[in-house]
Amino acid sequence: MIDLLLKIFSLLIILLTFLPLLKSVKWWIRVFDYPRLQKLVLHLLLITLWIALSKELSFEIWLWIGALIISVAYLTYQVWPFTLFGKKMIESVEFNENSGLHVLVANVYQDNNQHLKILNLVQKQDPDIVFLVETNQNWADSLEKLDQIYDYSIKIPQENTYGLLFYSKLPIVRKEIHYLVDPDIPSLELDLELKNGQLITLYAIHPTPPVPGENEESTERDAEILIVGKKSKKNPKPSLVIGDLNDVAWSYTTELFLKISEMADPRRGRGTFNTFHAKIPFLRWPLDHVFLSKHFGLAALEVLPGIGSDHFPIKLKAVLTKSYDTEVLSANGDEKKEARQKISNGRNS
Repeated sequence: MIDLLLKIFSLLIILLTFLPLLKSVKWWIRVFDYPRLQKLVLHLLLITLWIALSKELSFEIWLWIGALIISVAYLTYQVWPFTLFGKKMIESVEFNENSGLHVLVANVYQDNNQHLKILNLVQKQDPDIVFLVETNQNWADSLEKLDQIYDYSIKIPQENTYGLLFYSKLPIVRKEIHYLVDPDIPSLELDLELKNGQLITLYAIHPTPPVPGENEESTERDAEILIVGKKSKKNPKPSLVIGDLNDVAWSYTTELFLKISEMADPRRGRGTFNTFHAKIPFLRWPLDHVFLSKHFGLAALEVLPGIGSDHFPIKLKAVLTKSYDTEVLSANGDEKKEARQKISNGRNS
C-alpha cells in the first residue's frame, strides 16, 4: 500500500512539474507555474520517503528515485536565477534622492478593512510613489489622509477588485489611463519628474489572473503584460513596470515579457521576495513586481510586513545610473512573433 501511494504521488508531482512546458493558456496548466519551490520541497520529501520506507532498494525503486532526481534538477535549474547564487540582472548602488525614487506597491485585498495598517506603513516608509490595487470607494475614502502627504494622485476606485489608487510626491508630467485588454480593468502610463529634472515613465498594471470563476485562460493577462512590455521597449525614457501581475517571476510569460521589453528583474540573484499568499506560509510565490529598464541601479528591494491582505506589500528603491550595467534579455524572431500573437489573442478574446 505504501509503495502504491509513493508511486501515485511521485508520478503526480513529476507530471505537475513538467506540465507548464505545455504553452497552453488554460488556467489548470498555467497555475502550476507558481509553486516551483513547493514542488521542489515535495520532490525531496518523496525521495527521502522512498529511501527510508523501502526495505530493499530494487531496480524499480531506483528508477522512481532517478525520475524524481531528474525532476529536481529541472526545478533547481528554474529556481536557481532567483537565489543568491544566481546572476544579478541589476547592480546594487547607493540611493540618491535626486536621481532615485522609492516605490511601494501593494494589493490591499478589497474586503480588507485594516486601512490603518497601510496608512501607518506608508507613513513609516515614506515612499515617493504608492501604488495600491483592489481598491474600491471604501478604500479611497479611508486613505484620504494620504492626500495630505502626496501632492499628486490618481484614483480609480472600482468594486470589481480592479480599482487602483496612485499617489506620488514626484510631479506627474503626463497621464494616460488605459484599458488595454478589458474595458473594466484600468492601467496607468505616466511620465514623472525626478528631483533632478529627469523624466521617467511608469506603467502600473493589475491584469486578471487565470483562475476558475474569473478567467479560465491566461490569454488576457499575458496580452496586457506583453503590451506594456512593447510600450516600454519603444520608450526612450527610463521606465518602470509595477503592480500585481498575477504571474510569478519565473513563468514563461514573465520571461517573454523581459525579452520583449528588455527590462530587468531585480529579484534575480537576490531571492524570490514572495508577496502572496500572506496567510498561507507554505503557498507563497512572487506575484507583485517592479521591473526596471537598463537605466537604473538597485538600492533596495524588500517585502514589507502584512497589512491584513492576502498579499504582502513590496518596496523598491532605484537610482538612475550612467553605467548601464544592467543585464537584459532579448527576444528572437519566433519570440517576437509569439508575443504579437498573444497580444492579438488577448485583444480579441
